[in-house]
Formats: sequence, C-alpha cells, structure tokens
Amino acid sequence: MLSGVRLCVRSLCRGWSVRGMSLSPRQINRWPSNESSEPLTDSPRVLITGGLGQLGVGLAQMLRKQYGEENVILSDIRRPPNEVYNMGPFVYADVLDYKNLRELVVNNRITWLVHYSALLSAIGEANVALARTINITGLHNVLDLALENCLRLFVPSTIGAFGPSSPRDPAPDLCIQRPRTIYGVSKYLHHKYGLDFRCLRYPGVVSAHTKPGGGTTDYAVQIFHDALSTGHHECYLRSNTRLPMMHISDCHRATIEFMQTPESQLSLRTYNIAAMSFTPEEVAEEIRKHLPHLRVTYNPDTIRQTIDSWPVRFDDSNARQDWGWKPAFGLSELVTDMLASIREKRTNAGLPVS
Repeated sequence: MLSGVRLCVRSLCRGWSVRGMSLSPRQINRWPSNESSEPLTDSPRVLITGGLGQLGVGLAQMLRKQYGEENVILSDIRRPPNEVYNMGPFVYADVLDYKNLRELVVNNRITWLVHYSALLSAIGEANVALARTINITGLHNVLDLALENCLRLFVPSTIGAFGPSSPRDPAPDLCIQRPRTIYGVSKYLHHKYGLDFRCLRYPGVVSAHTKPGGGTTDYAVQIFHDALSTGHHECYLRSNTRLPMMHISDCHRATIEFMQTPESQLSLRTYNIAAMSFTPEEVAEEIRKHLPHLRVTYNPDTIRQTIDSWPVRFDDSNARQDWGWKPAFGLSELVTDMLASIREKRTNAGLPVS
C-alpha cells in the first residue's frame, strides 16, 4: 500500500495527521542519514516561491547558470513580466494552497524548495492579518511538504527576528530573541525528525534591479534612485539609524553556497550573514563622492523607526567558519555598483539622469 510513498514520510511527528495520513508511533523514524547529509550527485530540482519579489529572479538566474534552465522553477501568484517569463520555467503557486504546492513538488520532482513568499516588515505592520496568514500558514505548508518529500528547505530570516532584549552590536547567531519567528519550530523539526532545514538571517538587501518591496531598509535602495533622478531624498529613518546591509549579489551567492554545503559541515540550522553596517547619513556621504549635489532630509516614520531594537551589526563568524562565507561588497563597492546600474537603467529607458 505504501510502495509509492517515500519512506521518509515515516519521519513525521508522533501523532501528527499530515494531510490525510495518520502515522502510528511505530512507523516513525528519522530521515536516513544518506538522504540529505552529503552533496547531491545529480542537479537539484529547485522550486522558488514568492519568486517575483526582490530576491527570487536573481537567485533563479544564478541557479540556472549552475544547474540548467529547466531545473529551476520560479513561482508566484502574479503574472510575470515578459523578460522573466522568457528566462525559464515559471508557474503559478499560492503558498496557502497546499494541494497546488504538493502537485508542483511531486510533478516536477522537486528536491530543493526556496521559500521567499512573505510580507515584509512595513507592509506586514500595516496588514497584520494578511501577514499572519501568508508568513505563518504559508510556512507551515512548506514545512509539511519538506517533511513529506525529503526536500532540502531554505527559508530566509531577517534582522527583524530579534527583539528588544537581544544583543545589538553585534547580534550573534544564538541569543535571546523573543520575536514571533520561525526559528524555534524549524530547529525542533530538524533535531527530532531530521528535516534538512536551512535558514540565513539576511541583512537589509540592496539591489538596483527590483523596486523597494515594503521593508524597513528600503531607503537604502530608494536613495540611489532619488540621487540620480531629483537629487533629493527624504528619509523615513533618523540620520544615525545604523542597520546591517548587503549587496544582492552577495545575498544570492551566500544562499547558493549555503544550500550546496554538505549537511555534515553545518553546526547550526540558522546562520547570520553580514557584509557591512551603515546609517542613512553614511551612505549619503558615500554617494556624494560621486554626486556632490545630493540633498537628504529626514522625516522619521513612527512605525518604521521602531526598528531601534534591531541589531546594528551581525556576528557571522559561524558562517565564515562552517562553510566559508565571505562578502565581496563593502560600502564603497556597493555605492559604485548601484549608481552605475541605476544610471544605465535610466539611460536605457530614456529617463533623465541628475
């Protein structure tokens, strides 16, 4: 009766009824150690949820270069732009529709699942009910899928995973957090049932290729667009608000390197990754080395400025030690690249450049 079901289903929790399957205690085992502890001999089959957000398209491009166009499937609930659709496989996937997700995983023989579907901090604060539904129910769905299908699951975390009682400078991998995050749940599923769960705590991610998506660190993207268009940026944070940041190329590279690392090398399930830390005033000064006319005014937003409890720096020593993480971009390199990329985009679109 169970011949068509992978034996790793037996690793599910004691007493869980998983989407119609009830497992007795005697059926429960951990994943076989050779399922996920060593590098994959064949190319992984990757599904990326929330693929039209800030990170999905770029990650898909990098993965397709390594593993082939057909082995990386981008998904979202929105219609993709033509250029994204023509880059490689794209499917509709609603993370709240478990049956739809399950069909995608089974029919496409997915082995890696990258879960980017979420509402970011500022948008989530404005619509708590929707954020709770997408960020929590959607996560529960992909956790169930990963357990049932022995997937290697990657879910990002953020600087918002820390609370007021957390160390801020630097914030270590393991410390008091007291937010409402996925960390405790995922750690439990790994240790008790062998789920190959992997999570990176991303800093603010800075990219010239996607529009700001509703995060608190979006000013660090918008300031470059404003510098090259109007020459004026109004910042919704105080001038001295320091936050950890990262160039999107480093973010994508860290994700891929982490996913490729043999499980036996990982001492943690969730790692910090760091590159730089700066304030609005500091990034403005760096931009003025290229565009001296830039004017910045400050009008702190009461909701976004509540991130004063977030870390100002990440301690990423464990990532560096366990799997060799090292960023390529500092503040100077980030500013130079962002200005060049946005200037090129505006010029190609026939838009004026300040």
